[in-house]
Amino acid sequence: MAGFFGGKPDPAKVLHDTFGFPAFRGRQEEIVRHVVDGGSGLVLMPTGGGKSLCYQVPALCRPGLGVVASPLIALMEDQVNALRQQGVHAAALHSELDEEKRAAVLRDLGRGTLKLLYVSPERLTLESTLERLSRTDLALFAVDEAHCLSQWGHHFRPEYRQLDVLQRLFPEVPRIALTATADARTVTDIRERLGLTEDPVFRGGFDRPNIHIEAAPRDGARRQILDFAAKSSDGRGAGIVYCASRKGAEQTAGWLREAGYDALCFHAGMEPADKRAAHRRFAGGDAVVMAATIAFGMGIDRPDVRWVAHANLPGSPESWYQEIGRAGRDGLPARSLLLHGAEDIVWARHRLEDSPASDEQKRIERERLNRMVAIAEAATCRRRILLRCFGEDLPADCGNCDACLRPPTLRDGTVAAQKLLSAVLRTGSRFGLGHLIDVLRGERTAKVVQFGHDQLPTFGVGRDVSEHNWRGVARQLVAQGALDVAVENHGEYRPTEASRAILRGEEKVMLREDAATPRGSTRAPSRAKAGRAPVPAMSGDPAFDALRAWRREEASRQSLPAYMIFSDRTLTEIAASRPRDLDELSAVPGVGASKLDRYGDEVLRVLRNCE
Repeated sequence: MAGFFGGKPDPAKVLHDTFGFPAFRGRQEEIVRHVVDGGSGLVLMPTGGGKSLCYQVPALCRPGLGVVASPLIALMEDQVNALRQQGVHAAALHSELDEEKRAAVLRDLGRGTLKLLYVSPERLTLESTLERLSRTDLALFAVDEAHCLSQWGHHFRPEYRQLDVLQRLFPEVPRIALTATADARTVTDIRERLGLTEDPVFRGGFDRPNIHIEAAPRDGARRQILDFAAKSSDGRGAGIVYCASRKGAEQTAGWLREAGYDALCFHAGMEPADKRAAHRRFAGGDAVVMAATIAFGMGIDRPDVRWVAHANLPGSPESWYQEIGRAGRDGLPARSLLLHGAEDIVWARHRLEDSPASDEQKRIERERLNRMVAIAEAATCRRRILLRCFGEDLPADCGNCDACLRPPTLRDGTVAAQKLLSAVLRTGSRFGLGHLIDVLRGERTAKVVQFGHDQLPTFGVGRDVSEHNWRGVARQLVAQGALDVAVENHGEYRPTEASRAILRGEEKVMLREDAATPRGSTRAPSRAKAGRAPVPAMSGDPAFDALRAWRREEASRQSLPAYMIFSDRTLTEIAASRPRDLDELSAVPGVGASKLDRYGDEVLRVLRNCE
């Protein structure tokens, strides 16, 4: 029967007719057909890699209802609205629905007219919900953001652990778990909890070549981030600045607004209504910038985030990868900036040691932090180091990170390291870095004279090294574990056991030459080397700009984020191909049957007006 697959609608036809895509990407088709046939499994695929299609298409091919466990109300609502734009009867069931809307969802559920239902883990595992589902024809269960289920994951949520009830109560219904970031331990935990140990693990490539990766020592974060934002956006698309604290997020949003950006903040301490309002502003604004803590980690469905900056070092490669993965989900060029300092490393290490976690958990988190430090201080391709954390090896350097485009110079820093360590010891390990640099550079400040440190053998031995470079030496020694900082007091620098071999000359210290990169430099990636990234959106093209203006008005009329009408990538394709009729427009990726019917005539009208 034409258009059918094993007696069910053919997945490729559903993909084209409903979602407007001409073909599956990567392992999508293999996953989709496995689930359509009734199989279960775990999907590891990067943000922007098309995970949602791996359960949405099977739910439309199989008889019955697809149930999706999703962690955030805002994410559920975004995905439901997007599906409705595609002509799919979808709904979300959550605590913020008023009685009338909740009754309407339950009525549709009882009638069997829904194809996809999004629900939080807490509500899904309620006895009343499970009882309703037991009377419903079910196509599949999907567990989105499945890393939340694992105590070893970076966003562990205890309520996810209750989802093991799905295997017990619905053993015949396919279960598919999906996540963008999971190391080997987390993968094992997810599979055991959801009863997927005998089912396949589908690993998509984790590389996101369209994202330019850059890292720099923090040296005036405000200036660095403003410079980066100015070079990363032409007034379209959104940006995110991740901060280590609530106060930092609020202050960052403040100075971004002072600089002229449409900026807002997001953190766990805000009232729920304020967080929802901030999320909606971010989803619907044009060039809005969100300054946020890691609380703004999941639930970001916007495809045109053009840049992500980290004002502080993340605690693990998994967290960092997921957060920078919020950029460029449309496949167009995007940029990320990681700022870091010695204090980040020290605070993370001390916070970890003081946590109530088990020794095993501390060991794992310590290893993750060390991997993150290695990425930040890397002298070679950062992307290769990052991907190794997920068991993936690039065959060659990426050509789209700062270490590839501006390779750092390594030098033998053993003598400088010995001088700094000696200054720490001779001053009694009781002083912060500023004072130590004054001693090394021979500055007779009142404090240096007061403590008699101008009489030390180390006084003035580092006059030939700038203050900026001494800070770089200290930061790298902290990263290498030769120095520690007493964060519980006043930031006193203290040598560790690892410093002994350096002071005795038994271990050579290789350091990055910080002076090799001008301060504040955030040079854009070379187009020649960054050739794997797609062509950017057609800024300045009259048709593209006219289509965006029309999209903005249409989105405002429907009170929807603009990207739900058409993504920038789809508008770029339309502007480039200039379709003359509905048949030609239907061939553009991202234009499914429902959107063609809704918007096709208007899109063609806009194009005719540009001729």
